Parts: sequence; structure tokens; C-alpha cells
Amino acid sequence: MQAILMQQGMATAVASIFAFILGICLAVIVQQIISRTRAKTFEQDLERQIQGAQKEAENIIKSAQIEAAEAKIKSKEEFNAEANETRAELREIENRLLKREDVLDRHSDQLQQKENELKNRQAEIERRLDILSQKDKQLSSVLAQEKNQLLKITSLSQADAQKLLLQRLEDECEHEMSSLIQRKVEEANEAAEEKSREIISCAIQRYATEQTCEATVSTVEIPNDDMKGRIIGREGRNIRAFEKATGIDVIVDDTPGMIVVSAFNPIRREVARLTMEKLIQDGRIHPSRIEDLVGKTKKEVNAKALQIGKDAAVETNVRGLPNKILSLLGTLHYRTSYGQNVLRHSIEVASLAQIMSDELGLDGTIAKRAGLLHDIGKALDHEIEGGHPEIGANYLKRFKESSEVLNAAAGHHGDIPPDNPYTVLISAADAISASRPGARRETLERYIKRLEKLEEIANTFEGVDDSYAIQAGREIRVIVNAEKVADEAAMKMSRDIAKKVEEEMTYPGEIQVTLLRETRCIEYAR
Repeated sequence: MQAILMQQGMATAVASIFAFILGICLAVIVQQIISRTRAKTFEQDLERQIQGAQKEAENIIKSAQIEAAEAKIKSKEEFNAEANETRAELREIENRLLKREDVLDRHSDQLQQKENELKNRQAEIERRLDILSQKDKQLSSVLAQEKNQLLKITSLSQADAQKLLLQRLEDECEHEMSSLIQRKVEEANEAAEEKSREIISCAIQRYATEQTCEATVSTVEIPNDDMKGRIIGREGRNIRAFEKATGIDVIVDDTPGMIVVSAFNPIRREVARLTMEKLIQDGRIHPSRIEDLVGKTKKEVNAKALQIGKDAAVETNVRGLPNKILSLLGTLHYRTSYGQNVLRHSIEVASLAQIMSDELGLDGTIAKRAGLLHDIGKALDHEIEGGHPEIGANYLKRFKESSEVLNAAAGHHGDIPPDNPYTVLISAADAISASRPGARRETLERYIKRLEKLEEIANTFEGVDDSYAIQAGREIRVIVNAEKVADEAAMKMSRDIAKKVEEEMTYPGEIQVTLLRETRCIEYAR
């Protein structure tokens, strides 16, 4: 029984082993079949991809060929266009060369003709020289004969005859030379006067500025008369503190609605005016408040003066000025001379001097700088003794200004002799700016008196029939009696009148004295 069971177990084991081996074989076979199927599918996919890549490569090659053909056609067209343009330029150059060749040929023909003419003229000149040499020989022989004959007639020696002849020639030459010198001097004076009038007229026409106003007082409006009492303060302490802090005089009178601040120093007057306006607006008026506001206002006015000076330098295009000089220029804005604003006067002189220097071929930059700075001393003459030309020149010397600017500042009123043409230009521009109509204020009464005085001086001379002051007193025309005053005395009389006017009158600029002398011959035909 056990043997049977063992046989059955072995048979079962063998069957299991056989089934396992058979399963493995079947699995291997199935795996191979699947692998072959996948390989075949992969080959088909790969073949399809290869075919697609081939088609895509063919399309790319065709597109590249088409683009290359288009680029070739385009480059060919561009090349043809450039070639046509180059051919046109070459044709134009060829035409120009042909024209130039024609012009050169014509010039060559003209030069040949001129050369022939010169040869002919040279031959003619040589012929005439030969004739002149022959005539010279004949003239020498004739002169020798006449000389011998004259010596026989006059019984003079040759040395005496030469001396007499030279004396006569010297007298004739001296007379002709004097006439020539006088004529040339008159022509030069006329030309110089005409040119100077032209330059000055051009400068005046090209520059114009406003008329003037202002004096040494400023008014401050107040809201009511009660404010006057607050400004004065208890026992006058406020007004005394104000005058002490500002250095000016305050005039509080019965004039309604205003008070007056008065001072010769324009900066102090401006500081006082602004401080007073601030005090009135603030309402707190007491000594400590006054001192505080005066200090702040001084800083504001100094800053404003510096800005005004910078604006003036920009307006005239003068560069490189230090802030101290610019501040003084701004100070001139608050200074007037005969009612004329000194800063506007300086700007006007700078512009006139530049225009005249440009007309004369000089450096307009130097003239403009000298004109702007020529009255800088007027900003300091309240603090330093002396005239403003000397003060200004000494101050500018500290900042190493050029010699032309220093001489113009010191000599524009004739205090020192000029050593360069710019000083003369500044003097002329200063006189033009001061004497132009409306530049400086002058009362009608003083104006009429000046004209009457001018005519009175001219009428004091013997032989004067009448005189007329014209052109706002810048010219006096004197009519003299032709029977009493000769031509030689007329020039001397005009100089004497001008000298007497200089000695007895004060006036801006210059006065022209024109003396008229004429002889009228009248006859009647009956």
C-alpha cells in the first residue's frame, strides 16, 4: 500500500514537473511571439518615420532652393539697380569733366590771347621807351643849351642859379604840401566824423530802454492813522529803535494813509521800506521785533541784490564775475543818478559799447564787460571816500580784472588819460546813455534856463547876429555877420564859444557848436 502511494506521489511529482517545464516553454514561445510582433511594429513605425523625414527633407530642400532662387533674383535686381545708379553717376561725372575740359580750353585760349596782348604791349612799351630815351637826350641837350644861354644872360654862376632854382622849388613844394596836408586833414576829419556818427547812430538805434524815475525817499502805505501811533510807540521808542536799526529817517506827518522813509543809501532805504511793510502786516511793533525783522530783511535784500546782479550778467552775457561783484551790481538796482537807474544805465552802456566796438573791429566782449562794471564804484561811494571811478577801479583790482576794464572804470570821466580804445568807447557810451531823451530827469525850468544860458554865451561874442539851441540843448547854431567875421576868424570863434561853454556850464554829454557864415549877393534885373 505504501508502495502504491509512493508510486502515485512520484507520478504526481513528475506530472507537476512536466507541467512546469511545459508552462515555461509556452511562456518562452509566447514571449518570442510578442517580441517579434513588437519588433515588426517598431520596424513599421521606424519606416514610416524615415519616410516622413525624407518627405520633410525634400520639402525643406525645395523651400531652400526656392528661397535661394528668390534671393538670387533679388540680389540680381539690386545689383542691376546699383549698376544703373553707378552708370548714371559716371555719366554725370563724365559730363562734368567734359564741361571742365571745355572751360579749361576756353581759359587756355583766353590766356593765350592775353599773353599775345602782353607781348604786343611789351613791344609797344619798349618802342615808347626808345622814343622817350631819344627825347630825353634831345631835352638834355636843349636844357644844356638853355642853361648856358641863361647863364650868359643873367651873368649868374651855375651854383647861384642852382641855389635860386632850389629855393623857388622849395617854396612851391612847401605851399603845395601845406595845402595837401590841410586838405587831407579836413578829409580825415570829415570821414572820422561821418563814421563816428554812423557807429553811434547804429548803436543808439539797436538799443533802447525805459525812461527813469525814483529819488531818495520811499513811501509806505498804512491801513489807518492809528498805525502811526503804534509805529512811533510810547515816547517814540519804536521809531527810535527803527531808525537806529536801519540807519534811515522816518517821516511821520499829517499826510493820510502813508509814512515816508528817507535815506541816501538805497540799500538801507529798501531794507527800511520792506521792514516797515512787514511790521504793519504783522502788527507786533516793539524794539526787539524791529531788530529781528531788520536782520532778516537785510539777508533777503542781499540775496535779492545777488540775484539781480546775476540776472544783469546773464542779460549782458558777461561771464566769470565773482559773487561779491554781482552783489554790488544788484545794489546798483536801488541807486539812481539824476533819476536814471544806475544798473539799467550800466547794462545800456555795456550794450552800446559792444555794438560800437564790433563796428570798429574791436573785441566786443571786453567792451561789454568794461561797460557793465564802469560804475561799480557808485555802490561803494557811500562807504568809501573819493570819486566813484577811483573807488570802482580799486575794488575791481582786488579781483584781478584786466587792465582795459580797470582803465575804463577809472577813466570814463576823464580822471586819468585812457591807455586803450575801450576807455574812449565807454566814455562815449556813458555820455550817450546819460544824454539820450528821457534818460535822466530834469525839470522844465532848469531845462529852459540851460538853453537860455547856452544862447546867452554865444551872443556875447562880437559879430554874432543870432544863436539857436537845438536838439534838446546838445547843439548850438551860431549865425555870424559875414562882413564882421572873416573865414579865418570863424573857426577860432567856434572854438572860443565851445571853450566858454565848457567853463561856465554843467551839462551831460557834449554840446556841438556850429557856426554859420554866408554872404548873400542880391541884384535885380529891370
